[in-house]
Amino acid sequence: MSAVDEKLAALAMKAHDESHIVPDQGKCATCEARPCIPACPAELWARNEETGEITVEHAGCLECGTCLIVCPLAAVAWRYPDGTFGVQFRYG
Repeated sequence: MSAVDEKLAALAMKAHDESHIVPDQGKCATCEARPCIPACPAELWARNEETGEITVEHAGCLECGTCLIVCPLAAVAWRYPDGTFGVQFRYG
């Protein structure tokens, strides 16, 4: 296990039922590059091979905002999770 993997394993997540990341499927359908998929450090973004839709597993989000920054079409609606939800960083 790498040092990065060890640090990620130490994170605590409290997922909300409602996603704080919503891709605009209409815009995503026109994007050929799909930089959101390889850019996510938690590897939460994917393309559904059957439907062609872009999916994101918000429960493991590190809240870094990389997906928002790399999207060339501004197709990502992103906000911090509500209240006590989201990632809880632990050091050590």
